[in-house]
Amino acid sequence: MWYQQALTLRPKARGFHLVTEEIVRQLPALGDVNTGLLHLLLQHTSASITLNENCDPDVRTDMEHYFLRHVPENAPWKHDDEGPDDMPAHVKSSLLGVSLMLPVQRGRLLLGTWQGIWLGEHRIDGGPRRLLATLQGEAK
Repeated sequence: MWYQQALTLRPKARGFHLVTEEIVRQLPALGDVNTGLLHLLLQHTSASITLNENCDPDVRTDMEHYFLRHVPENAPWKHDDEGPDDMPAHVKSSLLGVSLMLPVQRGRLLLGTWQGIWLGEHRIDGGPRRLLATLQGEAK
């Protein structure tokens, strides 16, 4: 079976946000897959999607502090048409990536005990974020 659906994540403040449940709630077809793969593509160049710690929110805070320090807004960026947070957002997006491939078994994501899907919102006001979800696998 193949299934594809556009998803929308609610607007978030700049930083890293655990979005696993927000994604799963919007993807009821996940329950129809016995064994397969879920590909997620974040359709933006100033945000990212990654797999990381799902329990301690301090990890997300520390990650944001790391990127603010190492990819600063006040660097001598040439591209600044959309404000000082735009070019650093593009760099962070490229470093972390905009897609994930995740295993599915018996209608559930097979993530590790401490793994969750993060949205990296790299703009001060990024707005809603679009994902394209593609499921491939054996139907139940």
